[in-house]
Amino acid sequence: MSRDQLIQAALASALGPAEYHAGFEQVVAAGSTSGPDRSEALVAYTKLNLARARRWNTRMQVLPELQAGLPIRSPQTWLVLTEYWCGDAAQCCPAMVHLAERTPGLQVRFVFRDEHPELMDLYLTRGGRSIPKLVAIDDATGAELFTWGPRPEPAQAVVDSFLAIPKEQRDSEAMKEALHAWYAKDGCAAVQRELLARCTEAAR
Repeated sequence: MSRDQLIQAALASALGPAEYHAGFEQVVAAGSTSGPDRSEALVAYTKLNLARARRWNTRMQVLPELQAGLPIRSPQTWLVLTEYWCGDAAQCCPAMVHLAERTPGLQVRFVFRDEHPELMDLYLTRGGRSIPKLVAIDDATGAELFTWGPRPEPAQAVVDSFLAIPKEQRDSEAMKEALHAWYAKDGCAAVQRELLARCTEAAR
């Protein structure tokens, strides 16, 4: 299928924010997760991620310059590739929803990465299927306006510092702790600023 066909197929099955969060609650209640890998580790991450998502859904502070929403020129949809077990998604997706709620003409829709491998492979990060990946689409023309993801640049720097360590010496749990400590301190400010910059550039 072409890119446009893949996008349209994904949008046809995409979830709105309320449906997406309800599904999050349901898989945790069932002791499960999204995607084909239902390992004990991913199920545990999913439970932890729900707590993170709940926190930002209710406590995230929208930046003063974004209280009235984002500067978009025409109605658009943010199609977000994600999975419930993804820690970065739990930290970043609530910000997308908060901003969309304040922006007339903007809607967020979620699809699961592993259900859309062909689409995901159009939006790789350094050759990997890193998520969340946001694709902004003009509702009238179907044109791609911009992409964002899988994490804010300062968070990527935390990951890159870990990747610079020889593989046999890496402590993945320490890296995850450092990454999520950064997210907690940042309070979703960086993702808001980066999405503002993307929207501003796309609206020119």
